[in-house]
This record gives sequence, C-alpha cells and structure tokens, in this order.
Amino acid sequence: MPEHDVNPDPDGGDLDLDLDRALEVATGLAAWASEVIRRPRTPDTATDVREKDSPADIVTDTDEAVEAHVRATLGRAFPGHGIVGEEYGRTEGTPGAPHWLIDPVDGTTNYAHGLGWCSFSLGLAAPDGTPLLGLVADPWRGETFTAVRGRGAHLNGTPVRAAGHTTLTGHVFMTEWAAHAHWPGMDTLLATLADRHCTVRVMGSTALSLVQVAAGRATAAAIGEFHHVDGLPALLIATEAGAVAVPELPAYDEPLLLAAPGVAREATELLRRSRASV
Repeated sequence: MPEHDVNPDPDGGDLDLDLDRALEVATGLAAWASEVIRRPRTPDTATDVREKDSPADIVTDTDEAVEAHVRATLGRAFPGHGIVGEEYGRTEGTPGAPHWLIDPVDGTTNYAHGLGWCSFSLGLAAPDGTPLLGLVADPWRGETFTAVRGRGAHLNGTPVRAAGHTTLTGHVFMTEWAAHAHWPGMDTLLATLADRHCTVRVMGSTALSLVQVAAGRATAAAIGEFHHVDGLPALLIATEAGAVAVPELPAYDEPLLLAAPGVAREATELLRRSRASV
C-alpha cells in the first residue's frame, strides 16, 4: 500500500501500520523542535521579531526555521501527503491523501517575550478533515501529548483521562484571546464563571491550553475562534482522553468548547448564554 494512503477506519490494519510510522516521525520532530525552542534567546536573536498582520500577530526566525524543517522531513517521509502550516500555508498532496497541520511555535508572543508557555503542535487529518493523529509538545516542561484516533490519549507515553468532576465550581477553566481581543461573549462568560467560583486562566497558547483538559488539569476550555493548525491536534487529544467537544469538529473561526463529561452540559449552556448575550 503506498505510504500516502490512509484508511480512515480506525479498525483497519493498514491505518494502524501507517499511523504507527506517522506517530514515530511526529514524536521525533517534537523532540527536535522542543530543543530548538528551548535554546536561550540572546539580545542578538531577540531582534528577529517581525509583524505579520498586526502588532499582536508576530513571527520569529524560530517559527519559520522549525516549520521549514518539519515540512522537509514530512515531505521525505510521506511524499504524497499535503501540508498546512502556520507560516508557509498549504502544500497540496496527491488526491485522496491526508494532510499534516503544523504550528511550529503556538504562543509566539510568549516565546518572543521570554515567557515559558508555548508549544509545538502537529497533526494529521483525513481528506475530509477528520483528525487521525495529534501531538502537542511543551518544550519547557518536557511534556508531549499524543493521540491516535481510536487509541486514547497519552502524556509522555502514559494514558491520560479528562477530569471526573461534575461541576465547574472550584475548578480551572482555560480560554484564550482571539489574537489580542476578546471574542464575542467572552466577557459575559468570564463573569459567569467568576460567580460560580470557577478559576479562569488565559495562558497564551491555544494548543497547550486545550490539552490541559485531556490531562484532567482543567475541567473545561473554550476558544472563540477555532483554527485547525493549532486546534485540531489538541482537539483529538482531548476527545481521545474522554472530553466532550462542542461542536465535534468546528469550522474555521467557529467557537470550540472542550469539557470533562460530567460538566459538559453545564459548560455548554454557559457558553450558549454568553454568546447569546452579545
């Protein structure tokens, strides 16, 4: 079977073999990228920050170098696959082939300012967008979250599960700005969660925030604008850990909620009311 052919049936043997290899390549890339991201930034290298679309949307040489290396490695390992990257856009694969999703440094603002909360995100999706493999690496804490569709989620090789909580009260809720701005309904949601004594955290890396639900550290997470390059790998990891996703597969710029099963109904209703209030 050509290596670019992936059967989207999680019970298919060919898929298992191909995704084993894909996971091995992805894990190796995560280790390399984490080492690059952890390198100390000196006054000389700290001058590489450049604007993209706005002063709040920036890129560094590290973003570009990591993505270029990942693209080259994936191109050699899986020459038929497509690639969609944060910095260099889309490279089409052969018809019917899956495509990789790369965010080389998710949380570039944190990285550029020396804040140790950013991640390397890599995923593989079927032609219809169904996530097949997800990886999110935290270079600063030496943690790598992985998931293969139908096989559960893992943190450094150990299975993880979403929290068993039955209420948001007293627990952690993760969210992120829409770039530098509040997304519609965000202020109302924050106020409602505060009333429930639910502690909100805005950390600055969408992928890394979402996988905290998979680890059971955060009971829920919501973002106002879903982007596949930094959201789809984490979405798969969280749902493979037992979290509930609303919707199951968001469209581009659509809101996403991830929640532990026992709080999914409560969190969904709070998010619905918050967005309806705008």
